[in-house]
Amino acid sequence: MFEAKFKFIDLFAGIGGFHLAMHRLGGECVFASEMDQHARKTYETNFSKISPFIFENELFNADIRTITPSDIPDFDVLCAGFPCQPFSQAGHKRGFEDNHNSERGNLFFNIVDIIEAKQPKAFFLENVRGIVNHDNGRTFKVIRQILQNELGYSFYFKIVNACDYGLPQLRPRAFMIGFKNDSFLNGFTFPEQTPLKFTMSDVWEGKCSRDIGFTLRVGGRGSDISDKRNWDSYLVDGVVRKLSYVQAKRMQGFPEDFDFPVSPTQAIKQLGNSVAIDAVEAVGRNMIKYLDNLQHQNDSMKKTKNKGEWTELLVFVKLLLEKKVFLSDSELQPKLDVINLNKVTSLNINSEFHILDEFKIDIVDKQNGTNKTIELSQILDQSQINLLTNSIKENSSTFEIPEFKIIQDELGFTVIKGGNSNQKSDIVLDGNINQQFEITNEGFGIKSYLGAKPTLLNASGNTNFIFQVEGIDSARIDEVNSIDTSTKLRDRIMIIEEYGGSFKFIAPEKDTLNYNLKLIDSLMPEIVGEMLLTFYKDRVSSIEKNINSIHKKGELKSKIGYEDDIFLTRKVEELLVGVLLGFFAGTKWDGKYESKGTIVMKNQGDIVAFHIIDIESLKSYLFNHIKFDTPSTTRHRFGKLYLEKDGKLYFKLNLQLRF
Repeated sequence: MFEAKFKFIDLFAGIGGFHLAMHRLGGECVFASEMDQHARKTYETNFSKISPFIFENELFNADIRTITPSDIPDFDVLCAGFPCQPFSQAGHKRGFEDNHNSERGNLFFNIVDIIEAKQPKAFFLENVRGIVNHDNGRTFKVIRQILQNELGYSFYFKIVNACDYGLPQLRPRAFMIGFKNDSFLNGFTFPEQTPLKFTMSDVWEGKCSRDIGFTLRVGGRGSDISDKRNWDSYLVDGVVRKLSYVQAKRMQGFPEDFDFPVSPTQAIKQLGNSVAIDAVEAVGRNMIKYLDNLQHQNDSMKKTKNKGEWTELLVFVKLLLEKKVFLSDSELQPKLDVINLNKVTSLNINSEFHILDEFKIDIVDKQNGTNKTIELSQILDQSQINLLTNSIKENSSTFEIPEFKIIQDELGFTVIKGGNSNQKSDIVLDGNINQQFEITNEGFGIKSYLGAKPTLLNASGNTNFIFQVEGIDSARIDEVNSIDTSTKLRDRIMIIEEYGGSFKFIAPEKDTLNYNLKLIDSLMPEIVGEMLLTFYKDRVSSIEKNINSIHKKGELKSKIGYEDDIFLTRKVEELLVGVLLGFFAGTKWDGKYESKGTIVMKNQGDIVAFHIIDIESLKSYLFNHIKFDTPSTTRHRFGKLYLEKDGKLYFKLNLQLRF
């Protein structure tokens, strides 16, 4: 029985070149995605027995845009030879702007969404070498910055030829490798080149005039052997012969028994789109070896944290020191109502902190049942809280706070979330409200104003909303998408309408968000869609003003029917509370509030809390302080006309909500 050393996913899988290479290295494929129906047929024919898991569990996806990243099984390595045509010399070279064929130009950002959500240990990406210099290097710079700076992975790349690792084919390709938590070693190296395993004479089984073959590619077959565009004509035994998929299969490193249940034309097209297996395997072997070395590093060596992580720790120790937190009104002012604390913990640490009296706390290890009592005043006081608060406010990115080390060592924990960002409860409390209402193991989220204003709903590929654009010709795609003013989203919408186009709301791009919104109200997707169109077209970011504008226009009222703007206000209040306490855009929700409230750290370091016992104050606070925000259009794949395979034009808008 095959025993896997690691798990990987195979995106833009084609016919499975990455799959073969990773399987040879001991990997198990747990998810794959490929859109082309002919390639899917070849893939399933050859891998249904090797990797039955993905077929038995419906994990062979047909359109990466439809997948919710959290639904993908956990894995170690992400492999992707993402669409090369937008960056290829043989294509139109539109790059990220290629929206003429199901958004193929910006599908790289689907990879980003998956890496961000699943946090794999490593990635292995492949593309044409033209991607490095595309758009004067700006495209490659964006890719590198996102993977390194936004996602926190190391980044190594090299232009690799198939003939560098034994195969008789030129085929220069950009290989990009990255690792999570790579700060300890930061020294991955690509393998040394190896001699050819065989030549083109072996490929043809006859004397060929070339030892190394031309780069296999898609299209352009049939040029004369003397034509500089020729890639499929060879002089073999003194006779000009045309390449078939039999020879192409050998040049790419596929085994002789690899089956093509498609026409010869499709087979050679599929091979032209594939990867050179021996090159992927050679580089992959170094990648897995390096990954094994990384895993032996001690994670506790990490001393730096970002503002959010430090703030979570600060709120935790502040609660222990003050032993209470006041409930807030809608303007973040403390009321007379107070939560008196008996215990503070989180879902991700082994210890519970029981407050015994004004000075002492009892630290109980939940794992082994041991406990110790300490006097908190000996390790923590208000001056230290102020020092920690200022350190968080003054620093950026990730940083150290040496003064926190003594506190952490004594209390015995270094993180609150433990790497789990997909939860609403950062802190769990026991106590009572006003000495009357008992709370037991109730979770609270944390929102902080110490840095940039916090988000209620972060933008991602999960928060896109799709509109069909009717009444405009697809020939306008490049003209519309080329608008690059400071108000480009508004201007693109306006010019579409000037050309007679209109926007028809379809649905959220991901079924998960659509489901979650409908749990709040069956009309919620349409309400949010109309609010987004109003925001991006009329620049109305305030929730209240946005609703008033929609009500005055009356268009949504005629579609869904309601009496007044109070109807929309109440529905949106429920949505905001649902996002705060209940659901994530990329995870299917059960309709329950995971968290019972939120603790807010204000700019000066004071904290107040909201609890569902006073749900109206929470609703009012959210309604008055949440605004629509514009995230990166490139990063989140929205704001451009694109032509889908059904021949219709579409336009996406993204939902991001910020305090």
